[in-house]
Amino acid sequence: MNKIKREDTVLVIGGKDRGKQGTVRTVLVRESRLIVQGVNMVKRHQKPKAQGTQAGIIEKEAPLHVSQVVLICKSCRKPTRVGFSHRPDGHKARVCRKCGEFID
Repeated sequence: MNKIKREDTVLVIGGKDRGKQGTVRTVLVRESRLIVQGVNMVKRHQKPKAQGTQAGIIEKEAPLHVSQVVLICKSCRKPTRVGFSHRPDGHKARVCRKCGEFID
């Protein structure tokens, strides 16, 4: 199980975008990276490929290493580490280490 999943809100704790918050758009599990909306923007020079595609300099989000972000808990609204626990129904779920609430 991953500690950070798609559509989680995260806080960037390292790099040029330190302090910014964003929503996780994509998780690249094999590379331990994720793409966060509006964070780690890079410029890409792109040629026109097919009719309708725009050529020029395009800004897009680049992948960020998972160690550079920390999850923001939905209940206490604080950056927190993630633990795992079993729900009363027996399913394993993520838990906020600060407030103890289930994240999933």
